[in-house]
Amino acid sequence: MAEPETRKIIHVDMDAFYASVEQRDDPTLRGRPVAVGYAAARGVVAAASYEARAHGVKSALPSVTALRRCPELALVPPRFDVYKSVSRQIHAIFAEYTDLIQPLSLDEAYLDVTENRRGLPTAWITAKEIRARILEVTGLTASAGISYNKFLAKLASDQRKPNGQFAVTPDMGAAWVETLPVSRFHGVGPVTAAKMLRLGIKTGADLRAKSIEFLQANFGSSAEWYYCIARGVDERPVNPNRERKSSGSETTFDQDLLADADIEAGVLCQADDVWGWCERAGEFGRTVTVKVKYGDFQNITRSRSQASAVDTQQALRDASLALIRSVLPTEKGIRLVGVTVSNFDRSMRPEPRNLPLFGEPEQATPAAPSPTPLHSA
Repeated sequence: MAEPETRKIIHVDMDAFYASVEQRDDPTLRGRPVAVGYAAARGVVAAASYEARAHGVKSALPSVTALRRCPELALVPPRFDVYKSVSRQIHAIFAEYTDLIQPLSLDEAYLDVTENRRGLPTAWITAKEIRARILEVTGLTASAGISYNKFLAKLASDQRKPNGQFAVTPDMGAAWVETLPVSRFHGVGPVTAAKMLRLGIKTGADLRAKSIEFLQANFGSSAEWYYCIARGVDERPVNPNRERKSSGSETTFDQDLLADADIEAGVLCQADDVWGWCERAGEFGRTVTVKVKYGDFQNITRSRSQASAVDTQQALRDASLALIRSVLPTEKGIRLVGVTVSNFDRSMRPEPRNLPLFGEPEQATPAAPSPTPLHSA
């Protein structure tokens, strides 16, 4: 029996996408620290340029905090219609090379180029050409990770950011994973990384040294996923047509929050992130859930369902605020908040021809190698 062909997977990730679009369109912003967001009392940063990140400004940070950290910060209101238009251009470029495109958001996607339309001999050359085409068409830079599976390709795309690419070949995959901190692994969030650290697991090598029985005892249904990725194994296909049951976004704060206004600002940021996906995908749900994780790692959720779908951004914001206010004020700090929309009303879905353009983001925490994982790079 013939050996199965090694897959060629590219993960393309735009560099500081929203902020880079603003710097492209306004020459006075180039080379300056820029954040996309609102300066209102409850405004939050949606994206930050690399110049702003050098000052500690990042997405989900309250705008007032961002301006304190970087007084010279240019705070620009978001232009989502423009970002969507640019995303269409980028996805059209992807389609010049392959049909197997799995978007994760407006600014990143997996591509399976095992067989590419241009007949290019290697995935490295293909990624380089795609990045050049994106720069030519949009004036923006992208980074890429190239490997034989999705897990490694996504890890690799961070390796040469911004405006670079990195390849993880089959003969180096497992050994390369062993050198990395587990906090970088897709599917290992801050809480899980902290738990792994308490168990003496700091790197991929530490994770690989643990038996499947140990992982099952400590991580339950996620054990098989962790066991596989520690060995550079990920059999998930690039799937452009995966049906989705929910859309969620969450963020972990730099410090545990106690102030109602700061907590609400964080929730609103996640609601806006979720709404962006709902609007792009044409999926609108009847159920809104807010997740809270306290500083002592206690998790709680609050949900509300209604007869009709949440079909406006303001309605999602209002529902999310009502849910978070049901647990406020709080006497113990909150380290994480999240918002999820589910129970989709399929009758509100747009025509199928629009779906492949944007696809769906992956879930934040895959439970096993076959399922799958969220913010702007």
